[in-house]
Amino acid sequence: MQKPLSEYNSIVVLTGAGVSAESGLKTFRDNNGLWEGHDVSEVATPEAFEINPALVHSFYNARRNQLLEEAKPNLAHKSLSRFEAEFNGGFTLITQNVDNLHEQAGSQNVIHMHGELLQVRCINTGIVFQWTEDLTTQTHCPCCKIAGSLRPNIVWFGEIPMHMHEIEEALSHCDLFVSIGTSGNVYPAAGFVQLANAMGATTLELNLEPSLTQSAFAFAHYGPATEIVPSYFSI
Repeated sequence: MQKPLSEYNSIVVLTGAGVSAESGLKTFRDNNGLWEGHDVSEVATPEAFEINPALVHSFYNARRNQLLEEAKPNLAHKSLSRFEAEFNGGFTLITQNVDNLHEQAGSQNVIHMHGELLQVRCINTGIVFQWTEDLTTQTHCPCCKIAGSLRPNIVWFGEIPMHMHEIEEALSHCDLFVSIGTSGNVYPAAGFVQLANAMGATTLELNLEPSLTQSAFAFAHYGPATEIVPSYFSI
């Protein structure tokens, strides 16, 4: 039987699309991986941006506007934020989501391994800017002043996730790893449970249904994130 959360010293939580889905945000896998008839490979790879940057910008403009105008943190986001504020040990929240709903809910120590929707990056200087407006091929970069040199600060397919050293450090020192709302088929995140197990941490999956890596977890609870996360993350 798992011990109470208050008895752990360092907790690492990984969240995926299942946490934000109940806030109304569509995932990459909605509509069989299509967006307005386009395969996600046409809008979420470096090659896609080279071939058709206007299409890529349209895709991310739509997602950005949905986040700004429609999405709100749900009970899962709020429960994690409240737990972090009350927990006396170390708490690291790693998210595969590019929205800012964890931050809107009040979470402080959030690592965005796949980037952030409300950020853009200059392809010439690497400088990152906070961004809430539509982005087009005619948008001038604030630093290099060149039109079309800004891209979403998002990790696309084929690119290396961000903050991996920091993430591996946190996983190496935690005594509880919790995966929430993830499919278990996107690496390297899908391999985090193996690293946590190797370091002797307790591992727990909270998901709508068993993930592809379910067998690697010591404990598991299944149901909607807005139900199982609040019931589990309480002091």
